[in-house]
Amino acid sequence: MTIPILSDVVVILGLSLGVILLFQRARVPLVLAFFLTGVIAGPHGLKLVRETAQVEALAELGVILLLFTIGIEFSLASFARIWRSVLIGGSLQVGLTILAVFGLARLLDHPPGEAVFLGMLVSTSSTAIILRLLKERAELDSPHGKNALGISIFQDLAIVAMMLVTPFLAMQEGAVGGGLLLLLAKAALIIGAVLVGARWVVPWILFQVARTRSREVFLLATAALGLAAAWLTSAAGLSLALGAFLAGLVISESEYGAQALAEILPFKDLFLSFFFVSVGMLLDVAFVAREGVEVFLSAVGLMVLKAAVAASAVGLLGYSLRTAVLAGVALSNVGEFAFILSRVGIQAGLLNGDQEQFFLANSVLTMALAPFAFAFAPAVADVLQPLRLPLRLWRGEPSGEEPEEEGARPAPLEDHLIIVGFGVNGSNLARAARVAGIPYLVVETNPERVRRERERGEPILFGDATHPAVLERAGVEKARVLVSAISDPGGTRRVVQAAKRMNPALYVVARTRYVQEVEPLFRAGADEVIPEEFETSVEILVRVLRRYLIPQLEIEEFVAEIRARGYEMFRGMAPRQGVSLEGSGVAFPDSEVATVQVGPLSYLVGRSLGEVGLRAEYGVTLLAVQRKGETLTNPGADFVFREGDRLVVFGSPQAVADAAALARGADTWEMGG
Repeated sequence: MTIPILSDVVVILGLSLGVILLFQRARVPLVLAFFLTGVIAGPHGLKLVRETAQVEALAELGVILLLFTIGIEFSLASFARIWRSVLIGGSLQVGLTILAVFGLARLLDHPPGEAVFLGMLVSTSSTAIILRLLKERAELDSPHGKNALGISIFQDLAIVAMMLVTPFLAMQEGAVGGGLLLLLAKAALIIGAVLVGARWVVPWILFQVARTRSREVFLLATAALGLAAAWLTSAAGLSLALGAFLAGLVISESEYGAQALAEILPFKDLFLSFFFVSVGMLLDVAFVAREGVEVFLSAVGLMVLKAAVAASAVGLLGYSLRTAVLAGVALSNVGEFAFILSRVGIQAGLLNGDQEQFFLANSVLTMALAPFAFAFAPAVADVLQPLRLPLRLWRGEPSGEEPEEEGARPAPLEDHLIIVGFGVNGSNLARAARVAGIPYLVVETNPERVRRERERGEPILFGDATHPAVLERAGVEKARVLVSAISDPGGTRRVVQAAKRMNPALYVVARTRYVQEVEPLFRAGADEVIPEEFETSVEILVRVLRRYLIPQLEIEEFVAEIRARGYEMFRGMAPRQGVSLEGSGVAFPDSEVATVQVGPLSYLVGRSLGEVGLRAEYGVTLLAVQRKGETLTNPGADFVFREGDRLVVFGSPQAVADAAALARGADTWEMGG
């Protein structure tokens, strides 16, 4: 027995993979690769897909999951930090774009409803393309990057309202008023239900599900919530996408948002690929070949129009001309949401066959031209810079600094510590970080512990840190250190691999139970591995020596020597360990940097660096000294040590261990071998 849709799915996935691999070197966006797959396999291409209706059903599921994940990813805290760019800049960009396109469409004799719809189609931009362009140039945190991203967030949210309004644009004028009133009444009821669900129902359901500690059950519950909400809004005569978005928004405001996003993302990506393939199937290659010149010229004109409008919106916020131009060019493409909106418009009769083909060709071409346009954006900004004063629109300074925002929320964590697991080790580390003033965030999978610690004010996130989406929510790309304190060896390796892949500069410390697990963790990318088996043996040794009345100083020196030699052995399992100067090609595989504190009985107190001769006599280099909150780098020979100084030293593991003993107050100093 053959299943027709199965063969079509195999064709689509196999062909998509081939197209993606073929165009990977050209850095073609995945959206275009899937679109091209649809063109090749569709009725206007090689006719490889027969069950187009069933493929479109899979595409609808992809749209639902897309809106669901957008709702989950939407953070009120993030919104508050860039509210001016999102709310004001986004409203200006979308509103002015719709107005400009409406005027042009009316000049070409398009009906009012159709003209508004064309404006809504053009007003969207591709968030995925914008993110990729900004990440490639490390400009996400720049003023133009924040504005482009903020406006694209508003576009993503506005698409829900556009999908609701589109059917009314096709109505006769007399029928619009009553339809809008009914729509508003339904929307008010649904929003009320969402508020109730966000406050009481959904958090309780997800808490009960999370208590099972089963990923399968959690995934099932997450998918059920999103699809059920979409079905309910559809049954009420509203958009499927609206219900999915609201369900995601409810989950995002609970502590389970990061894990829900991690679980649903792979399915969203899979089904959404079918949507872009189904859109590609609609494109008539013969039409594009026949109208190629007109399509190209209109696409370029469309990008210029969108860039000018978006730049004006950013300029009205008070930013410099350069910032406005760069943000405007980044937003000049037509986004993937326009494809979703176009399907709604076709169903409502707002687009005919030729218009649909023209729009599809224009949209794809603007996506393809986006990287080239963004590369030339700085030069365009330099050319337009003399116009800044005559136009009097851009009040910002040429430096492009961000204007101050009243009531802005604190910045997200940066240079922070991520603690994976909140057992004994994790909680002790969090307590020490809090005392030391180190910013940190905990990632934990126990829902009861997360709820309890949140009530106590602990910065803790529910989620499985083996998922990149959870690590991204924890800010791994801007973190300095990650400590995996969980007891699952396989899970620890996956955490280390994912974290290092997302942030190669991250310093990763992994806790493990047994010495035999050290080497696999080093291979996975860990910078330090702490085996409890080894540390337990050291602690047992300390207790035994104390019982035999061995002096405490001798015990500490003996333990320091054991630790130095033991961890040096572990480092031998991973040749890449040691100090390296990133990007210079210089590495010190047998050395390390450490911080030691000068005690009250230390030999160093009251003596100068030249008198002690740390480098010449003992093989360690003093890089910096921290004293009363101030840091002195590369101290001279006349520098005098004081009690409480924190010394940043560089040397072999043995020499560093000896330095710790000397600074602490040991009577003897053994030279590092």
